[in-house]
Amino acid sequence: MHDDRSLVESRLRRVLDERIRPAVHPWSVPLDVAVWNAPGEPVPVAEGLAAEPGPIKVGDMWGAPWGTSWFRVTGTVPEEWAGRTVEALLDLGFDENMPGFQCEGLVYRADGTPVKGLNPRNQWVRIGAPVQGGEEVRLHIEAASNPVILDYHPFLPTQLGDKETAGSEPQYRLARMDLAVFDETVWNLVLDLEVLGELMQELSADSQRRHAILRAVGRALDAVDLQDVNGTAADARACLEEVLSTPAEPSAHRISAVGHAHIDSAWLWPLRETVRKVARTTSNMTALLEDEPDFVFAMSQAQQFAWIKEHRPEVYAKVKAAVADGRFVPAGGMWVESDTNMPGSEAMARQFVHGKRFFLDEFGIENDEAWLPDTFGFAAGLPQIIKAAGSKWLLTQKISWSQTNKFPHHTFQWEGIDGTRIFTHFPPVDTYNCSMKGSEIAHAARNFKDKGVARHSLAPTGWGDGGGGTTREMVAKAARLRSLEGSATVSWESPAEFFAKAEAEYPQAPVWVGELYLELHRATLTSQAKTKQGNRRSEHLLREAELWAATAAVRTGFPYPYEELDRLWKTVLLHQFHDILPGSSIAWVHREAARTYATVAGELDGIIDAAQRALAGDPASGTRLVFNGAPHERHGVPAGGASPATDGGGASLTPRQGGGFVLHNGLLEVEIDGRGLVVSAYDIGAERETVAPGTAAGLLQIHPDFPNMWDAWDVDAFYRNTVTDLTVADEVTAVNSENAAAVRVVRSFGDSKVTQVLTLSAQAKRLDIETEVDWHETEKFLKLSFPLDIHAERYASETQFGHFHRATHTNTSWEAAKFEACNHRFVHLEEPGWGVAVVNDSTYGHDVTRTVRDTDSGTTTTLRVSLLRAPRFPDPETDQGVHRFRHALVPGADIADAVREGFRINLPERTVTGDGAVAPLVTVDQDAVIVSAVKLADDGSGDVIVRLYESRGGRVRVRLATEFEALGVVATDLLERPLADVPQPELADGAVRLSLRPFELVTLRLARPQH
Repeated sequence: MHDDRSLVESRLRRVLDERIRPAVHPWSVPLDVAVWNAPGEPVPVAEGLAAEPGPIKVGDMWGAPWGTSWFRVTGTVPEEWAGRTVEALLDLGFDENMPGFQCEGLVYRADGTPVKGLNPRNQWVRIGAPVQGGEEVRLHIEAASNPVILDYHPFLPTQLGDKETAGSEPQYRLARMDLAVFDETVWNLVLDLEVLGELMQELSADSQRRHAILRAVGRALDAVDLQDVNGTAADARACLEEVLSTPAEPSAHRISAVGHAHIDSAWLWPLRETVRKVARTTSNMTALLEDEPDFVFAMSQAQQFAWIKEHRPEVYAKVKAAVADGRFVPAGGMWVESDTNMPGSEAMARQFVHGKRFFLDEFGIENDEAWLPDTFGFAAGLPQIIKAAGSKWLLTQKISWSQTNKFPHHTFQWEGIDGTRIFTHFPPVDTYNCSMKGSEIAHAARNFKDKGVARHSLAPTGWGDGGGGTTREMVAKAARLRSLEGSATVSWESPAEFFAKAEAEYPQAPVWVGELYLELHRATLTSQAKTKQGNRRSEHLLREAELWAATAAVRTGFPYPYEELDRLWKTVLLHQFHDILPGSSIAWVHREAARTYATVAGELDGIIDAAQRALAGDPASGTRLVFNGAPHERHGVPAGGASPATDGGGASLTPRQGGGFVLHNGLLEVEIDGRGLVVSAYDIGAERETVAPGTAAGLLQIHPDFPNMWDAWDVDAFYRNTVTDLTVADEVTAVNSENAAAVRVVRSFGDSKVTQVLTLSAQAKRLDIETEVDWHETEKFLKLSFPLDIHAERYASETQFGHFHRATHTNTSWEAAKFEACNHRFVHLEEPGWGVAVVNDSTYGHDVTRTVRDTDSGTTTTLRVSLLRAPRFPDPETDQGVHRFRHALVPGADIADAVREGFRINLPERTVTGDGAVAPLVTVDQDAVIVSAVKLADDGSGDVIVRLYESRGGRVRVRLATEFEALGVVATDLLERPLADVPQPELADGAVRLSLRPFELVTLRLARPQH
């Protein structure tokens, strides 16, 4: 053969596109179509099937944004097609992009049985194989006219992201509604040629294997009669048999393909649409499992299983049967694929509690893996939580998106803040939407960083984000790649099968210590501030609701609200999904989230109020009881208990020379200048200044914010090149405040206004800062700055069940890339013997920088809290409106002070009128130990569950005393099951003694008498 390889490749592309692929369905006849447009939100299936449709024809427009249209297609199989395979080809007006980002459909038979989903890569429905001829065809399509939000240029503002602003113009043109003959031989020829053509492109130019494929493909193309593709396809396939049957080298990289459809629980579509996306995808996957005996499909997110169980029981029945067969695999053991940076300690734990328990209850399946392919980085506290949930593996792909530093491993042990290690895999295929292209398989083999000591990797295979899943073409390609010379080998396996093999072959995998920081999507720590505030408030309300309800249940017989708390936890966990809590979803999602959080807060406040009133006793006594839901005693009120209110001391406010005011309470002296800025925060006892010389704290700074990509997701380092300090004040006035000295500062900038109240309370070694911003900026970034007179090479920020240190310097590219990072309730900086904390009630993003001063060669370490952004995609009105934030500057703080003040600002005291103090259910004698949860056991036994952890990073012995009759104690996992592999604690004299290592998390189950 004399064809140059580039000519053969060009010839192959044209013949495939113009002759062979069209011959897969060589004959077709049109179907009759009618349509009924649902008047509002989606209707039940029975209603859609029963509705009387009106006329529509191919070529007509249909589908207002976010609407639902029920198509009825009918026809008759031609008699002359008897003995052939026949399919319906149903094109709703798809383009050639990925499924899930445009219109979609779910096909039903006339009796309401779901058949399969429709999307751009899955437009066929099997009618018969073979048909007899003359069969009547009647199908119904529940078609969703979801608008295209992420188009070819994905950063343009659009009003399509909310049903209230999207309009009503039809968006799609009905493209094809036909019955067609399916020629399986031609279809297989297409897959043969695609696999070989793609492999050929990945082989080196002088490869003998490449030349062998080149010759075989040329012969096959010669064998195809372009005027009779269907009649000559078998001859063409015969020319390829030898090269397709040559086995892979024994040393070939081994890929475990896992059928997959990463479905974002909300993103460019609302939650209600995800319910239908899951139904479409799982319908396709259960059908594919029936057709393909080697195929294995894995789906994570217990919430999505729960949705189809509730809303599509006919689909769920198929899913449950496929799970029982072991080929539809519930994966991950979490309620949703959540963000892991921002969820608090208990929330992160409950993701696993509710996810794993659902899979256990529904399927009897225990997950060993955490499955988070698309989450935007991983907090350093996560390994311990995974282990405490009874799991041992983690999979993610997202770190491959990092822009600066390439992660050095694909398979490794990840060590968290307490020393727990989790066997972790990053698929080197670098996508969670693998489609079995030769380029993807070759990339996985070349890219795998642990070759030489390991040879297994995983490839999540199927269309995702908006759903779709694996296609029959992907399965066919995988079959050809099972053992093919020149390629990695591919076999379908479950996540557990992959991890077991990978761990066994790599017992000495390298260790990575600390957070898995994604060098991208840093702005997700700030975008959509109200969503983040709703999450933080909900987490702490849930803590209080469990604490006070459990206390009241034990003390008074108060009915513990098991069902309500279960439902509310799941609602909050759902909204921690990695495109909701990070603020990267459309306007509809965040508008609904705001309403949901308000409802959650109302219900939890109701539970808390009822429990506290039950505990407080007779309100007629007139005693004001202060309830303290925080884990530390404060002002004489025990942690987890209540005491009569007491009056505090005082704080003074005097005019400051040169303008402004001086605040004084005996512990701190704070100077606020005429601009309303904090120019001094003096620690009287330590004789130490907090604010760096020549600077001002509490300074608001605004930057332009127009990232190169992904507006709601990203903030790029160059944003810092331009900054405006907001130093001009409209008003700086003293505020009358009981037991406190306070100053009110009002500023105007752009189209916005900010009001700050700076308060020094009696007996408090902190300056509270309340900031209200009426925000009407576009593509701007607002920061709250604290330049500190402190020399620190690292700083601590709170994460789940502890804290984590990051560098203040930029010695390496790894440190420089962390120019925006996450904290929970506090950030803490210190020199030996003296430190500073900044605590918050709802913000997460921050940056820390270090500069050398000109005045005295000292260093200034500046912490800046990220308050607000104003990206325009995907929500063009992101963060517009009024926001309220609470922060506190805590001079002289050690890490214990940072922990305590972080809880204080998030768990305000509550006052109820009653007749006596309320003793806590449990107490600990060591402030380093935080009780993170007190609740009744989920199984309804009445046992008390106490979760606690060491918070300062040191070893500690602690005595936990019970204020109720406890019959025994057992250490459990997060699911409240006894641990078999640890020494069990003992209960003696109403107390449990424990020794905790740094940041160790312990869950105890305290048995109570059965009543």
